[in-house]
Amino acid sequence: MPQYKRILLKLSGEALQGTREHGIDSETCVTFATQIKEIWQMGVQVALVVGGGNIFRGGVETKRFGLDRSVADYMGMLATVLNGLALQNALEQLNVPTRVMTAIEMKAIAEPYIHRRAVRHLEKNRIVIFVAGTGNPYFTTDTAAALRATEIKAEIIMKATKVDGVYNADPMKVKDAKKYTKLKFIDVLNQDLKVMDSTAISMCMDNSLPILVFNLIKKGNIKRAVLGENIGTIVS
Repeated sequence: MPQYKRILLKLSGEALQGTREHGIDSETCVTFATQIKEIWQMGVQVALVVGGGNIFRGGVETKRFGLDRSVADYMGMLATVLNGLALQNALEQLNVPTRVMTAIEMKAIAEPYIHRRAVRHLEKNRIVIFVAGTGNPYFTTDTAAALRATEIKAEIIMKATKVDGVYNADPMKVKDAKKYTKLKFIDVLNQDLKVMDSTAISMCMDNSLPILVFNLIKKGNIKRAVLGENIGTIVS
């Protein structure tokens, strides 16, 4: 039995590029869509927030090309729209009803984000994909995930990453890095652990919204997370 009725799943843009150096890998999209369909069929209401780092990283490009930070952030928001549409297409090819809702109005391709309408879509068992971040520069998609999860009253944010939890150092670089199974929000902030940015962590702490960080690459982990199995790191 699923442990959660309504979740927000946070996907990084980089996860969608698969083995490519950049862009969107269609096979990877289908793989993720298949796993998301699996939990949707279990009756879980699923909202998604997707990043845009596989297409455009505002912070990096600001330094590289001297772009104004606001301009770079808006470009990054548009990258999340591309990823959201790719995920929508992959899900609908699997006959999963999906809605893309954007914080920046673009009527031809997505619905504007309206809180009550988003909740209604979830109640009607549609998967909702939130794109364009918060619609404001200087805020990350982590903050967008925390904000949307709070608004729709999700029970948990599930942050899917390339590692199997939160470590005290980068496990890709430090051989003896220690993995945490449980953390408190205040410890994440005090130790500057790279779970989500500090604004997102503070918002989750203020609203008692737990975060599960787990490995997306391992097939079946989304289902395991929803079933409440002991995977990844829980921050609460």
